Amino acid sequence: MEISISVEGQEELTWPKWKRLINEIENLGYAGLFRSDHFPIGKPALELIVSLTYLADHTKHIHFGSLVAPFSFRNPVMLARQAAAIDDLSNGRLVPGLGAE
Repeated sequence: MEISISVEGQEELTWPKWKRLINEIENLGYAGLFRSDHFPIGKPALELIVSLTYLADHTKHIHFGSLVAPFSFRNPVMLARQAAAIDDLSNGRLVPGLGAE
């Protein structure tokens, strides 16, 4: 059995928290790390694509992705290009979650 972790990115996810979290997830042997894609108002939060790009470049084993990236506020063509680039950077570890909200 493989276990992945899900994080609500709009709940005050900051760079220090994100960096610490991805290190722990990778080092503890979890299979993956997934995060939501929401734009909070008045709270610190990391943007999904930027945070996944960092994760892709700073991990070696875990798979990762979005839960879910809504087409209601992301351009599908741009999102597809971003996902392809992140997947390439991570050597195929991106598992994109797409949908409508």
